[in-house]
Amino acid sequence: MPFSNGAREDHHPGVRSAFEHVARRNPDEPEFQQAVLEVLECLSPALSMNPRYATERVLERLCEPERQIIFRVPWRDDQGQIHVNRGFRVEFNSALGPYKGGLRFHPSVNLGVVKFLGFEQIFKNALTGMGIGGGKGGSDFDPKGRSDTEIERFCQSFMTELHRHLGEYTDIPAGDIGVGGREIGYLFGQYRRLSNRWEAGVITGKGLDWGGSAVRTEATGYGTVMFTQRMLERNGRGLDGLKVAISGSGNVAIYAVEKAQQLGATVVACSDSGGYVVDEAGLDLDLLKQIKGVDRERISVYADRRPGAQYVEGGSVWDVPCHVALPCATQNELDATAAKTLVNNGVLAVAEGANMPTTPEAVQVFREAKVLFAPGKAANAGGVATSVLEMRQNARRTSWSFDHAESELAQTMAGIHDRCEDAAERYGSKGDYVLGANLAGFEMVADAMLAQGLI
Repeated sequence: MPFSNGAREDHHPGVRSAFEHVARRNPDEPEFQQAVLEVLECLSPALSMNPRYATERVLERLCEPERQIIFRVPWRDDQGQIHVNRGFRVEFNSALGPYKGGLRFHPSVNLGVVKFLGFEQIFKNALTGMGIGGGKGGSDFDPKGRSDTEIERFCQSFMTELHRHLGEYTDIPAGDIGVGGREIGYLFGQYRRLSNRWEAGVITGKGLDWGGSAVRTEATGYGTVMFTQRMLERNGRGLDGLKVAISGSGNVAIYAVEKAQQLGATVVACSDSGGYVVDEAGLDLDLLKQIKGVDRERISVYADRRPGAQYVEGGSVWDVPCHVALPCATQNELDATAAKTLVNNGVLAVAEGANMPTTPEAVQVFREAKVLFAPGKAANAGGVATSVLEMRQNARRTSWSFDHAESELAQTMAGIHDRCEDAAERYGSKGDYVLGANLAGFEMVADAMLAQGLI
């Protein structure tokens, strides 16, 4: 267990007590413990300023999900064989509004991973200022290599159980890794069949012609870059003319490339699980979209089709010199060694497009080097923010243009940035976005919890 030492001795006693409580009750969930510690270790100033947070045991309550749902998902493949997967939904905190968070279909999904994602979602959603609580879900089902009919049958079985826990005023899922527009369609169709209602606001990430929102596909990648741009501008420059390296080559990474290029940056590298490509002339976005979004090929194919591009099997994309690094793949992908390489190569800013992609040791390297660092709960909140914009459109029976939805997203990301910046400055740590994001999100949720009594 990587956090056996727990919170440091110089932390508030309430922080140490809360983390010990979490570690004792969740001994085999390292990702969850990591996410909790990353938040709690920033909260000593808040507990010192407002003792009620400690005396009312807000931290212990906040770290315990309001509801944890685990269920079996039986389904039949195209050869008639029966499979049984496990489904999860962790409804973590509803102090600010209904639970909101995605569904992840991937073999790595287990209760601890879903709890880590749900815990992060509490603060991410709070920072949007949009009145939504935190939750997350998914299954250890692997959609790779499965036919459309197999995925349809799995999604229908999954929703057959999950639907009884959902509702636009209760819990609103969306997509995540392994759950895209196809899966959302099958899930929503089964929900309609079971509920006999067209309740568009019960799930987000829908198709544009049946209740979806423009910019939802682009939102997480766009929002990460928008946050980065504002962070840089506050320090005297923007993205224009900078070199950017991005991990991953999925939806978030592709649209981070697109927005960074629109703002004048040169994106020189991206990756997948097999290796990474370097294109010093700047990634060809159309080619990247074709290879990953249409052909569903490995990133190595990019170098085969793009003169001057180089493919490196294995290794680390963070070996590529850059001014801005955007980890957009998966949790704990950027470690301390990679962080030191980035710092030595002159990186100016790092923003997390994925959930907790940077290890605690790497975060410390960036903070000590005075590199601007934006944690995922702030930088990648664009996806959930645009999901709420989708819910607003559903409630009004209307739809917005791409430009209007993008403008709303830009305003939201600016607001998230400023909440983080203001909280860090208020607590005497100007420019520390990790501290600012955790304190700002915590205060909003904790104050709502105190106001609503012991629930």
